[in-house]
Amino acid sequence: MLAKTFGSALVGIHASIITIETHVGQGSKCYLVGLPDSTIKESIQRVESAIKQIGYFFPRRKVVINLAPADVRKEGSGYDLPIALGLLQASEQTKMTSLSDYLIMGELSLTGEIRPIKGALSMAIEAKKQGIKSLILPRENAIEAALIEGLSIYAMDNLRDTIRFLHGRTQAAVKAPPAQPKTRHYADDFAQIKGQEKAKRAIEIAVAGGHNLLLVGPPGAGKTMMAKRIPSIMPPMSLSEIIETTQIHSIVGKLSSENPLITERPFRALHHSISATALIGGRANPQPGEISLAHQGVLFLDELPEFQRNVLELLRQPLEERKVPISRSHGTVEFPANFLLISAMNPCPCGYFHHPEKPCTCKPYQVDRYLHRISGPLLDRIDMHLEVFPLKYPEMFNAKASESSSSIRERVIMARDKQNERFQKQNSIRTNAEMNSEQVKALCQLDPISSSLLQNAIERLQLSARAHDRILKMARTIADLAQSTDIQSKHLAEAITYRNLDRENWSG
Repeated sequence: MLAKTFGSALVGIHASIITIETHVGQGSKCYLVGLPDSTIKESIQRVESAIKQIGYFFPRRKVVINLAPADVRKEGSGYDLPIALGLLQASEQTKMTSLSDYLIMGELSLTGEIRPIKGALSMAIEAKKQGIKSLILPRENAIEAALIEGLSIYAMDNLRDTIRFLHGRTQAAVKAPPAQPKTRHYADDFAQIKGQEKAKRAIEIAVAGGHNLLLVGPPGAGKTMMAKRIPSIMPPMSLSEIIETTQIHSIVGKLSSENPLITERPFRALHHSISATALIGGRANPQPGEISLAHQGVLFLDELPEFQRNVLELLRQPLEERKVPISRSHGTVEFPANFLLISAMNPCPCGYFHHPEKPCTCKPYQVDRYLHRISGPLLDRIDMHLEVFPLKYPEMFNAKASESSSSIRERVIMARDKQNERFQKQNSIRTNAEMNSEQVKALCQLDPISSSLLQNAIERLQLSARAHDRILKMARTIADLAQSTDIQSKHLAEAITYRNLDRENWSG
């Protein structure tokens, strides 16, 4: 007898529908065909044990299990459950009339318990595209899949319950909780930071418009402390952003039954020992790296010059295109990488170059070598450069209250709302930093005085065409924060100050 159901294979962050056909006939061997990997081949042993534990038997006849289409490579242990159900149906040990109406995925333990899989959200998205309306998934994966409207998601704990459900036992479909971030109290608040008003202002602009930021300063200036408070001023995520981010984390198995959805923007703080593969993703079957896990959130690189230069250079294309392509012999996959880069570094190896009080012990060539670990093309892709100086004693212990994160966040949200309104017809653009050259020309027009100011700055600082556009994008964000329709000369002047940091002057 022939039994058929559906599963799914992952390619990058996307899924494709796999038809799982099982035939039991004359003979004595079991064949698993359709380009399965070793994990799927091992599933026969898990399936045999699982079905025996619930009172069924593995057929001792010729069994052919076909995973179609045969030219798509299948990986992982998620095919255990559909294979087990197909075997029981094809060997006529049970009759499940609606088996072919479902997309079914789940790993089986030897006792028949169903374990979670990776990529359930991607599978649900593809199932809806292909017209499959019902899915049977492990309980731990059901909530993320239920984010997709128009599908019936059924959560199962074990093989026995799944068979009973397919025999007609009624069960309510899983409903996703409201995919809105809960009000959260952040232990790290900008109100705890005294002084550093210019750095706080730069961070506010960076978050409001999605502009990459580099903080340069000696140890103890507060660079890392301020960066770690950025999540407290990030705007809430939209439903589409929640789905995109959850999809990526689902692919790499970062979700859990306690946290099935990503409703807060990621903040990924990396150590400088990270490898290229861990940063951008890769391996034989490409998986998302840290820059994709930071999608719609923040990627924080502390001690920037300490990272391997070849690793840093890999950031150049993602910073420009907001995605990362990974090529392998069997094809190319693309992972989204639309993140806000926040980086910090010392001005020299000892950390005290340009310090107002402590002398620098580095030789000039050491300072120059240290600063040039960051290449010019990478530095040009970082919109904002700011030098941060340590506070003096009276500033550190000033009784005046600092502005709280909630106040800054309100302004950030208002600026983001203006951008959402501006780009409502551009589905791929959410922030000013994502504008292309044509949009910059249309949306960042200057009056004659501002045009002259920008021209003088470009000539004096010898900035590139890319820097020209990034200054205009920053000026647009500064105007949005000021609730101004037009870019004024004061907005442009402030934006220029964030590009007025020259490495030659640092080391000179």
